[in-house]
Amino acid sequence: MIGAGHDDWGELVRRALANDDDAWRTLVDRLAGVAWKVLNTYSLSEADREDAFASTFLRLYQALETVRSPEKPPGWVATTASHEANAIWRARQRTVVVAEVPLAELRADTVAEHLLDDELLAEVLRAFEMLPADGQALLRLLTAVPPLSYANIAELLQMPHGSI
Repeated sequence: MIGAGHDDWGELVRRALANDDDAWRTLVDRLAGVAWKVLNTYSLSEADREDAFASTFLRLYQALETVRSPEKPPGWVATTASHEANAIWRARQRTVVVAEVPLAELRADTVAEHLLDDELLAEVLRAFEMLPADGQALLRLLTAVPPLSYANIAELLQMPHGSI
């Protein structure tokens, strides 16, 4: 029940921190309604809402020892669920359409090299098509003509510079 008393929340948190699986399950069960109430207000797919739900409770698990006041778990979960839903929504808004990112042109000096390049290019493109969309976008930007800086690529794909 969501309206658990302050002492009850504190005890559940204490037990969960002591690796009591039953206490953790009880916390999740009692707080699930709070998370779903927030997540269902977002225009996200069911899969995205489920991802946000899972992320919310992963973050609670990671931060449980920082939830100091016994009455805080419901508010903390509501705020975190909102942050997770917003993060997913923002990620969906900045999705790069892979077809719009140009591939670098390959040039061959001789006919023989050109034929080898065509075969190699066909193999590379087959492998390329097997990559997820974000991987394809990254590779397209890395091979753009004229070349883009890592900072530009990081900005375009909304990824940290060090992850490129």
